[in-house]
Amino acid sequence: MIRQLRALASGALLCVSVVSSGAAQSLLDRSPNISGDWVTTPGTIDFNFLHRFVRSAPPARKVSNFPTFNIATSFLRRTLIGFNYSTNSALVPAYPNEWEFFVRALPIAQERGAPLDIGAQAGYNLAADGFDGELSAGRLMGPVRLTAVGRVLSNPYTKSGAQWAVGGGAVLKLTRHLALAGDAVSMTSLNKARGEKVAWSGGLQIAIPNTPHTLSLQVANTNTATLQGSSRGSAQKRYGFEFTIPITLARYFGHHAPPATPSGAVTPSSEVGSGGKVTETMKNLAFTESRIEIPAGTTVEWRNDDQLPHTVTAEDGSFESGPIEGGAVWRHTFTKPGTYAFHCTPHPFMKGMIVVR
Repeated sequence: MIRQLRALASGALLCVSVVSSGAAQSLLDRSPNISGDWVTTPGTIDFNFLHRFVRSAPPARKVSNFPTFNIATSFLRRTLIGFNYSTNSALVPAYPNEWEFFVRALPIAQERGAPLDIGAQAGYNLAADGFDGELSAGRLMGPVRLTAVGRVLSNPYTKSGAQWAVGGGAVLKLTRHLALAGDAVSMTSLNKARGEKVAWSGGLQIAIPNTPHTLSLQVANTNTATLQGSSRGSAQKRYGFEFTIPITLARYFGHHAPPATPSGAVTPSSEVGSGGKVTETMKNLAFTESRIEIPAGTTVEWRNDDQLPHTVTAEDGSFESGPIEGGAVWRHTFTKPGTYAFHCTPHPFMKGMIVVR
C-alpha cells in the first residue's frame, strides 16, 4: 500500500506541474463509465447527475435507484478537482453511501499538437477506505474518439493490497448533437472477486441545442461513477441517465480584463509568421486562449465548439463577427500592430485579447 500511495502522489504532482490551457468536454466526448481526461476550465463548476435504476425480480418488482452526484471545478488549466457522492452504493454492504474525492489532470492534449490525450486521476474512496488512481489515453479520429484506461484500486474487501483493472471505450459522433458510446472495464483475473463481471455500459449521448448542457441515456451493469463503482460489474442491468450542468462563475464574477501574459511566456501562436493562421476555440462559455500574440498579417480563426451561438466583438468597434453558430467558424486578418480587446455580445463575461506586433 505504501508503494501504491507513493505512485499515486507522484502521478498527481507530475500532472499538476505540467498542465496547460484547455476546456471542458461534453458527454459527446466520452463514454458512460470512463471519464478519462474530462477536465474543465478555471472558473467553471461542473455539476453532473448520474441516475441508474434496477428492478427486483417478481412478484415485488421493486425499483431501486442508484444516484451519483459529481461536483468539480478547476483552479489550474486542464485540471479538475471535486468529488463523487452516491446515496446508494453496493460497493460495501455495511457502507451504503459512497464518497470519492479526486484530482484529475490532462497534461498532454491532442488539440495542442500531441498524438494522444493523456490524463491521470488520483483519489480517495471513503467506502473502500483507500486510494485509487487511473491513467488514460485518448485519441480523436474524425467522428470517432477512442479511450483506454488502466486503474489501480484499493481492495474494499480485504482492506489490504491493490487491485488492477483495464478497459477502453469509444464514442461515435453521428451529428453535432448526437453520439453513440460504449465501454468495458475488467478487473484482472487475479483481482476479480466472486460474482464480479466485466463492467460495461452503453449510451445515447445528446447535446441539447442552444444550451451548454448534455444528456446521456444509458444502460450498464454498474451503479456509480466512481473508479471503484465503474470497474465492478454485476449480473444486473441498470438503466438510467446522466445530465451535465456547467456553471460559469465568470458570468457573475468575471468582468475583468484578460490577464497579461507573464514576462517571457510564449503563447502557442507567437511563433506564427506573417500571413499565417491561428485558431481560437470557444468552448464551455469561454475563449480557450484569453490572450494571443501574433505578427501583423496573421488571420485568426474563431471556432465555436459550444452549442450556443457566440460573437467576436471588438471593444473599439474595429471588427464584429455577428452570431457564430455552434460548429461554425469566423476569420479576421489583423494588418495593423496594436492591442485588440474583444468579447462575446450575448455572453459579455467571455473576454479575450489579440496583441499584434
